[in-house]
Amino acid sequence: MRHLKAHRKLSRTSEDRNSMLRNLATSLINAKDERIVTTLPKAKELRPFVERAITLSRQAQDLPEGGEARGLHLRRQAAGFFHAGNMTAATLTGKRGQARPERTAGVAALRRLFGELGERYKDRPGGYTRILKLGHREGDRAELAIIELVDNPRELEARDAEKKRKAAATKKKGSGSK
Repeated sequence: MRHLKAHRKLSRTSEDRNSMLRNLATSLINAKDERIVTTLPKAKELRPFVERAITLSRQAQDLPEGGEARGLHLRRQAAGFFHAGNMTAATLTGKRGQARPERTAGVAALRRLFGELGERYKDRPGGYTRILKLGHREGDRAELAIIELVDNPRELEARDAEKKRKAAATKKKGSGSK
C-alpha cells in the first residue's frame, strides 16, 4: 500500500529533489519550444510542480483593479518554484568591466510565467502540460519522456496548417463535383 506516500524520492534527499524540480521547471518555462526531455519518473513528478506555478499566474490574471498586493503575493509564491538567484552590483559586470545580462534564468521564467503563459492559460482550468513517452535511453535503459506545455506556438501553427489543408481539400472537392 502507498498510504501517505505523496511523491517519488528519485534517489535524492528532499533538498536535492526540490532543487532538481526547480531546475527542471525553470528549464521548461524558459525553453524556446516549451518542451524538455527527461526521464519518465522525473516528468511525472514535474507535472504537478509546474502546474501549481501556472495556476498561480492564472489567478494573477483574474485579479480585479486594485489587487496589486494580491498579485505581488502570487508572484512571490510562484518564485519558490524556480531558482531565481540574487543579482548584486558586483555580479553585474563581467571580465574587463563588460556588462552581463541582468536576469537569471529563474527571474526570466517568472517574468514569462506571469506575462505570456498566464495570459495564454487564463481560461484553461488545468492540464497545462503533456507527457509523451519516448522509449528507453541507450546507455542505461531509463525510460525517457518529453514534457511540454500544451497550446504552445509550434502546436498552434501545426493546427492552423491542418485546418488550411482541410479547407483547401474541401474547396477542391466541392468545385470538382460541379
